[in-house]
Amino acid sequence: MEDPITTVVFDIGNVLIEWNPEYLYRQLIPEARERKRFLETVCTAEWNLQQDLGRPWPEAVALLTGQHPDKADLIEAYYTRWHDMVPGEIPGTPDLLTTLGKTGIPLYAITNFSAEKFAEAQDRFPFLKTSFLDIVVSGDERLAKPDPRIYEVLFERNALVPSSCLFIDDSAANVETARELGMTAHHFQGADGLRADLDRLGLMAG
Repeated sequence: MEDPITTVVFDIGNVLIEWNPEYLYRQLIPEARERKRFLETVCTAEWNLQQDLGRPWPEAVALLTGQHPDKADLIEAYYTRWHDMVPGEIPGTPDLLTTLGKTGIPLYAITNFSAEKFAEAQDRFPFLKTSFLDIVVSGDERLAKPDPRIYEVLFERNALVPSSCLFIDDSAANVETARELGMTAHHFQGADGLRADLDRLGLMAG
């Protein structure tokens, strides 16, 4: 018999708040192919991940500007206009978070996020400060999902049993790691699907 789920662990980016560089670079590089090329060869996902792993933003911008001096303004914008990539909350998910909190279920989060930008996101979205008992931020730990070690930081710091936890993430790779570690996991694709899974697991009842 499976252990009952007593704890819920959220991802944050693209589960609770939306993040997509396209929102900014559609303004700065209107031509789709040129924009795609820039995001795949200059401000790449791998470059951004290094900030999620703790590299300071000014260092990251300086490094990339040295490699692509003709793109200096576009590179700088990734840092200085970061909030233009974050249009707002994911519809419906913060409401589910609030509902879970009211039932008394312990809530945690593991997020791949630069420490600096996460602090800014918490200022902008106050529920990110008030909803969780603990948040494991990759930029602080210098570990990022799907590395199993960042999940283990959460378990060890909070004395959590993986089999009692539901993990919610929009990344299939992150979900797979959670399952390998013994967590129940939901691959997030929208609030309606998440609500259905929470209902199925009996977590939405008071």
